[in-house]
Amino acid sequence: MKPIVAIVGRPNVGKSTLFNRLLGHRRAIVDDTPGVTRDRNYATISRFDKPFILIDTGGFEPVTEDRLLQQMREQSRLAMEEADVIIFMMDGRSGLTPADVDVAQMLRRVAKPVFYVVNKVDGDKLENESAEFYSLGVDQLYTISAEHNRGVNDLVENLLDVFPPAADSPSDDEITRIAVVGRPNVGKSSLVNRLLGFERVVANPTAGTTRDSVDTSFICNRKQYVLIDTAGIRRKGKTTEKLEKYSVVDALRSIERADVVLMVISAEDGVTEQDERIAGYIHEAGKGCVFVVNKWDVLEKDNATFGVYVEKIRNGFKYLAYAPIVFVSAKSGQRTGKIIATVDDVMEQFCRRVTTADLNRVFSEATDAHHAPLAHGRRVKFYFATQVGTRPPAFVIFTNQPDSIHFSYERYLINKFREAFGFDGVPLRIMFRGRDKNGASRRPPKAA
Repeated sequence: MKPIVAIVGRPNVGKSTLFNRLLGHRRAIVDDTPGVTRDRNYATISRFDKPFILIDTGGFEPVTEDRLLQQMREQSRLAMEEADVIIFMMDGRSGLTPADVDVAQMLRRVAKPVFYVVNKVDGDKLENESAEFYSLGVDQLYTISAEHNRGVNDLVENLLDVFPPAADSPSDDEITRIAVVGRPNVGKSSLVNRLLGFERVVANPTAGTTRDSVDTSFICNRKQYVLIDTAGIRRKGKTTEKLEKYSVVDALRSIERADVVLMVISAEDGVTEQDERIAGYIHEAGKGCVFVVNKWDVLEKDNATFGVYVEKIRNGFKYLAYAPIVFVSAKSGQRTGKIIATVDDVMEQFCRRVTTADLNRVFSEATDAHHAPLAHGRRVKFYFATQVGTRPPAFVIFTNQPDSIHFSYERYLINKFREAFGFDGVPLRIMFRGRDKNGASRRPPKAA
């Protein structure tokens, strides 16, 4: 499981700017207006020695009567609870504020590493003035300018040092790890109970109180499975509109450790923005995915309903077009037996290896049938392809112009691999490399 780092602080102190800086490109909206970031933004940071999950939160105002700011405060509280490390950001231009003091006092009671960061320190004058922040009683301050990348490298170095060493958990290829994710009140708890064959009630009377992940082992058709994160499933009576915005981090923890993810969608609600956010992380993490449309029995249906709903899912999750869809009723048990069979099929593809000879036969046929577009006026030459990994299947293609392959041609090759080798239910990763001895000109993998 990758460590989770949360950036918290008052509105407009530069949290989103630091988020974009660490990510390496702009994802979070940055503006001088306080409160631009309202929902949490998250990303996997893989550009440093140790990968981690970074969360950008809305502004934290300890005392406010504004309803929106109260919601943003609750969002930040949850992020701090979920995080392994906290970055508390303050504004060097505004100076120390009473709100900063209140947040710092609260963080002293948190048994987690906290990095106290003073942002917008662009020169020596502001560097000297930032000494007032030491009155918070902290041992070390990090003065940075996220916008100009000043002091950020030192912050990152110290941040990576506090991460626990990656534990190599013993792999057991005979066990399939299944994560059940989705918004509150889509029927995850009913589905888990149905899959396990007994009632599993999660006592969580206060939102965000007990959030530790609990793995549940079970056997079906003489195969072993582990159901992940059932402790995060909330009872129906405790679901609120606010919690629907908070399910992403819960999903991250379970997705990271899973082989196959059951993305549960309510047939009543259809595809929501929150569903798209959670599914997007499944895609980025390169996990197998099965869409489980629950509460199918409560819909008024006609002959066109099924096809219309499939089209909605495919349009809403274009990047997960490979994921199979199962329509069930967890309450009645209707078609829930298809879930494990579908998971088994996805898992087999997830671990499948293709011989180099068969791969290159299909690869040659594909490139002969449709040549790659010219790159900078030069012809793109392909040499050979090989599979370099599984879970998900990953391939390397050697070429004379590894940095110039158009994304549409990548998609074409991936579709050919899917068609030829039956990879119709899992993501594929593809890399292009040059043939130089040092392995240069290598592109990062892309999930598709």
